[in-house]
Amino acid sequence: MKNIILSVLVVLTVNVYSQIDKSDWAGGYPEGCTSITVGKLASWNGSVITSHTDDSHRTRSWIDIVPAQKHKKGEIVTMYKRRPIDTLAMPAYGHFPIGEIPQVEYTHGYINTAYPSLNDKQLGIGESTFGGREELQSDSGLIDCQRLCQLMLERCDNARDAINTGGALISKYGWNDAGEALTIADKNEVWHMEIVGSGKGRRGAVWVAQRVPDDHIGVNVNASTIKEIDLSNPDFFIASKNIYSVAREKGWWNPEKETFKFCYAYAPHSRTSMAARRREWRVYNLLAPSLHLNANDKDFPFSVKPDTLITMEALISVFKDYYQNTPFDMRKTLTVADKDGKEIISPLANPFMPYDANKLFKINGGWGWLGERTIARWYTMYGTIIQLRNWLPDEIGGVEWLAMDNIATSIYVPVYGCVTDLASQYKTPGRINGYTLESAWWIFNRLGTLTAHRWSDAHKDVDAVWNPLQKSFIDNQSEIDEHALSLYKKNPKKAVQYLTGFSKETAEKVMKKAVKLGDNFWSKYDEKF
Repeated sequence: MKNIILSVLVVLTVNVYSQIDKSDWAGGYPEGCTSITVGKLASWNGSVITSHTDDSHRTRSWIDIVPAQKHKKGEIVTMYKRRPIDTLAMPAYGHFPIGEIPQVEYTHGYINTAYPSLNDKQLGIGESTFGGREELQSDSGLIDCQRLCQLMLERCDNARDAINTGGALISKYGWNDAGEALTIADKNEVWHMEIVGSGKGRRGAVWVAQRVPDDHIGVNVNASTIKEIDLSNPDFFIASKNIYSVAREKGWWNPEKETFKFCYAYAPHSRTSMAARRREWRVYNLLAPSLHLNANDKDFPFSVKPDTLITMEALISVFKDYYQNTPFDMRKTLTVADKDGKEIISPLANPFMPYDANKLFKINGGWGWLGERTIARWYTMYGTIIQLRNWLPDEIGGVEWLAMDNIATSIYVPVYGCVTDLASQYKTPGRINGYTLESAWWIFNRLGTLTAHRWSDAHKDVDAVWNPLQKSFIDNQSEIDEHALSLYKKNPKKAVQYLTGFSKETAEKVMKKAVKLGDNFWSKYDEKF
């Protein structure tokens, strides 16, 4: 009887919460996240890299560590549907139970960001929503994107296993989210997995995964990018069994007249989004300028070979980008005369204005009155650059470089994938309870907001503090690794304790500096904001 009641409740709840939430979308397009991937032969030291900016007006801002666990036979995992909640201090998401799936005997530990991101076996995941055809939205699926990231990290230790395990789970229990791209990396390779639902009344999913060549970089920025596929080459392509049949059945692909392209069969609307295409162009233009790609093109390659090996500094620079020194810089018309009469961009002009300010200042761009959808955003919750290294033990090889709020005014802090705890500020909820400097997100949100009010002056103050500190974190990484490795050879637990302490102390140091920077701005720029 208990199972019957549960089944009824699940059906009722799924029906109530089956509609896709679009409260984070703008202009009919998802605009949430940027993910850049790097193969091991494209990086400066053989690291495999995936990344993610969680750009959201609602996603939770706190982060914690979920430890590895053993589970008893018969345990279950609750699945949830997220829906907007507007009764708290700030807009947020509520997570409503919609069903259960069986638990496995053992689950790996992982860093529990809003979209779980790195486990203790060097498996890392980035994410970007691309939407897809609305009629593919399932009204009976149980698994959404956040839960799928969690299940993959808990149950898998490499990218291919994550793809196959995740694909089997959503095929059996159903996908209940919009079209999503997951950028899944391990210490040897990185893949992009794109997922859509199988349609109303169907519990399942349609999905495809394509591997980024080892000497290439890839990008996903709210648009489906997988085009032609070759399932006879499983080293580079994996897909659900229904990938062709659903497209044929719906009339989205005619095999007698055209080559199958996943993005045009299942998410053609996403390829019209200038908010996505402009970012695709910018990432490739910064890292592979010799390609001379056109900023207004509709299609770009799935992946490209960069002009030079990709360093951490190069990736961080890309994530801080706002089209500065290009025709798409939204500050370009906000000019004044300096003391010598020369026209300059106003010190009050900034690339992170609220949308209402775009209307006030008549800012237009590829995104209409929204301006341009830059890579760095003022509504970022957190950003990750996940570095995976096959020459080190898993406890040391996996590192999540973690930044909070707007990347343009933030700094990436190294958090090793084995850590058992985080600085308290990461674990303190921000948005749901309102402003507090006990929250890492609020610390950096305050700094970013203050900096934006007098951007051309204040961002130099921020850079003067963050740039040398960021360089020191990168330069000192090998020293930290070597010390951890020496401890690991004697006692792996000692290495974990050391790296946990290092990650916590580094984060706490950075947040103290961020608070001090923000405090100083009140004095330095009084009457100038």
